[in-house]
Amino acid sequence: MQRSLAYLRLTRPQLAPVRRLSLSAPRRKDPWPLPHSPEHIASTESPTDFPPPTPLPRPNEAVETTRARLVYQSRKRGTLESDLLLSTFAQEHLAGMSAAELREYDKLLDEPDWDIYYWATGKRTAPERWADTPLLKKLAVHARNEGKATRRMPDLF
Repeated sequence: MQRSLAYLRLTRPQLAPVRRLSLSAPRRKDPWPLPHSPEHIASTESPTDFPPPTPLPRPNEAVETTRARLVYQSRKRGTLESDLLLSTFAQEHLAGMSAAELREYDKLLDEPDWDIYYWATGKRTAPERWADTPLLKKLAVHARNEGKATRRMPDLF
């Protein structure tokens, strides 16, 4: 028993030196800036040389099946911000969309999550293919939430 306690005792020179923090020392740049901070947005520029994504062809898909698939894809994006924005948008607008508008929304959902989020919130300008579309304008109005509605994830059926 005495021998095992001897291993636990540390003398002063064996301790690692304590590094004191100084308030006057210059701060290093944060390697992982918080999302939505100006540093984060500047470090995650969207590539402009990539062609737009092409959705999978779905011949003979019924409009109601398309609508149900888009509701699910709007809810299960991968980031909480995009999930909340797109799922509440889908809940409010998909029921009234025509087949052509559903196809356009399907193309929009093929874009990366953060790009859609930043385009809708106005943090970045949308590329030419989405800049003047009525769909993105509707999404931007939805993102502004001028009515100050409390939004929560809609239930999946």
